[in-house]
Amino acid sequence: MAKADILGESLWDAYSDKVTTLMNNPLHQGEIFEADAQARGHKLIVADFGAESCGDAVRLYWEIDSKTDTIVNSKFKSFGCGTAIASSDVMTELCIGKTVKEAVKITNIDVEMALRDDPETPAVPPQKMHCSVMAYDVIKKAAGLYMGVDSESFEEEIIVCECARVSLKTLQEVIKLNDLTTIEQITDYTKAGGFCKSCIKPGGHEEREYYLVDILRDTRREMDEEKMKAAADASASGESKFEDMTLVQQIKAVDAIIDDSVRQFLVMDGGDMEVIDIKPTDEYIDIYIRYLGACNGCASSATGTLYAIESTLKEKLSSNIRVLPI
Repeated sequence: MAKADILGESLWDAYSDKVTTLMNNPLHQGEIFEADAQARGHKLIVADFGAESCGDAVRLYWEIDSKTDTIVNSKFKSFGCGTAIASSDVMTELCIGKTVKEAVKITNIDVEMALRDDPETPAVPPQKMHCSVMAYDVIKKAAGLYMGVDSESFEEEIIVCECARVSLKTLQEVIKLNDLTTIEQITDYTKAGGFCKSCIKPGGHEEREYYLVDILRDTRREMDEEKMKAAADASASGESKFEDMTLVQQIKAVDAIIDDSVRQFLVMDGGDMEVIDIKPTDEYIDIYIRYLGACNGCASSATGTLYAIESTLKEKLSSNIRVLPI
């Protein structure tokens, strides 16, 4: 069945080819029977997990060589949407060949990344990201059954959203991987904050140690610092000159410098700015900017402020830069 038939024309590009292929033709769907596992001298573990947030459920089968604690075969049954089937299939494949302790380290991020056609493009639309969250929980349950311990004993992550079982590490990675900027986007991608909402910000029905608003702010700050460091390192080493960067890389580098060295001063005066375009010429690299708020129409925007912006970018990125307000 074609991707358009499964998802509709409007969602043609929302799912990776791997996802839509596995929706129709999962490689590991099925079950393993106790008698067959025993005949091969192995132990069978069957674990069930249901996601209250969406109604999907998965049953995971592990056939384990008890001598080495290695998962020699694995199957699944999924009761839910096509995305849950694809996610469960990849989760099952990632388990095969690993020891039980190694399998416990598999996260929903590993599952989603394995479903991507390329590393930079999400495999599923934001509202379906939560389907891969089941992988982490059902793996923990299977490992707990095999080792005779509570599955929660494997919990090394700090859980921020109890409703959707989303960890601090997952939130930080999803924000970075998808360049998220709003709480709404975080909820779309992970379901965190989509139910009782007490994890979004202080004041909900349950006090939390971590809130999404703080995680987003701190992670975005960390991303900006990483961009600044990368730009500075590249400039210092001469390995990646500003002139040799792609347009996207140049815009990100300029934004990082503006965020770190310029924007706070504009905001203090009720203004702001944005980068519109970057165009190289024979003599300059022209950076077109637009002033916002109080900066728009201010006399200094064409003199002192413009000079300060241009000087900062020349110092940190390239002496060939020329800044042009529009």
